[in-house]
Amino acid sequence: MAYDDNNIFAKILRGEAPCFKVYEDDMTLAFMDVMPQVDMHTLVIPKSPAEHLFDLPPEYAGAMAKTVQKVALAVKKASGMPGIMVAQLNGSEAGQTVFHIHAHIIPREGGIDLKFHARDLADFKMLEAQAEKIKQHL
Repeated sequence: MAYDDNNIFAKILRGEAPCFKVYEDDMTLAFMDVMPQVDMHTLVIPKSPAEHLFDLPPEYAGAMAKTVQKVALAVKKASGMPGIMVAQLNGSEAGQTVFHIHAHIIPREGGIDLKFHARDLADFKMLEAQAEKIKQHL
């Protein structure tokens, strides 16, 4: 499948769709997942039009990894959770629903169940507050 310039993450990068921004640099953007599996579920995307890992130029893969590491530590501190799950899905068969490469940063603790992926919109005021809390730890 060819990259779709009208996917929601491409629109966010162009400023055509809103997001609750956590972090941004020249090559990446981190923001709150509007359909989170748990509180403080955060996404990291590269500013490169790549559908999945296999399309991503190496310099963007490196920048994305660096941002994931930085933001994941901030999410861990902000959430108070002992564990962080990082997931990156490639293709619909793997569960990818937005076809712009992205990494999920999901705080985890034993016994806490995950909600279904990409099902229910979260309260936007709550997402905004969570984004601000995470930013305090960057």
